[in-house]
Amino acid sequence: MGEILVGTCSWTDRALVGSGWYPAGRRDPEGRLRYYAEQFPVVEVDATYYALPSARNSRLWAERTPDGFVFDVKAFSLLTGHTTRPASLPDGLPADSRDPAVLDAVWSRFTDALAPLREAGRLGTLLFQFPPWLQPGPRAEEVLADCAARTAGWPVAVEFRHPQWWSGERYDETRAMLRGHGFAAVGVDMRQGLPASVPPVTPVTSPELSVVRFHGRSPAWGTGSKEDRFRHAYTDAELKEWVPRLRALADGTARLHVLFNNCCGTAAVDAAARMRDLLDA
Repeated sequence: MGEILVGTCSWTDRALVGSGWYPAGRRDPEGRLRYYAEQFPVVEVDATYYALPSARNSRLWAERTPDGFVFDVKAFSLLTGHTTRPASLPDGLPADSRDPAVLDAVWSRFTDALAPLREAGRLGTLLFQFPPWLQPGPRAEEVLADCAARTAGWPVAVEFRHPQWWSGERYDETRAMLRGHGFAAVGVDMRQGLPASVPPVTPVTSPELSVVRFHGRSPAWGTGSKEDRFRHAYTDAELKEWVPRLRALADGTARLHVLFNNCCGTAAVDAAARMRDLLDA
């Protein structure tokens, strides 16, 4: 069985910081990360979706965490086709993902900034969460092929948010495409029965890594505020139903990352700790 690392999708979420989970004396940026890394062996960096990372932060993250700890870094919004604030781009570049010069500059800035993290052995994977409007078809295949060319040699995990990618006959085609690019597939747990619900499938597309992200089961997914969409406290029954699936998934890959994205107060860290205990048992 491959190694299973359980953690959360942020250690800096405002609701977590304000919850009292971090002990007194460890609530500054360095103290928070060092404390989190004592509790869990993996974390997702969500801030890199909203703003390009810096090499300085990458070095600090590496210095403040122990050997074996890894960061899954979420791709910058422009690189996945999401709407991007012009102010978050370097040197006043226009937020136009169709301009090759803009894309080249952003890709270069993104990967250069993460080089210290990668060199220190702290990079778990680059996480590309594509928007719900990226549906299967020739255009999407071009986007993924370009992503593969630009990330050659880097670990990459892909999460699709359009349900057709993993529905019916398309399932095998999607799995084969990701495997061909060397991308790890990201499975998700989320509210089912909504138009945007992605089925909770767990395909193995890379011998090195699989990822499962737990978004919570809020009925406000896709409609409410961020807090509404992710406000969910996992029950023991909901976590236990995933235990055999996660163990089976780990049998097919060298490492499995299990990340909780229900970042409201301590809900994510509580669920991660409980899932870790269930898997250990």
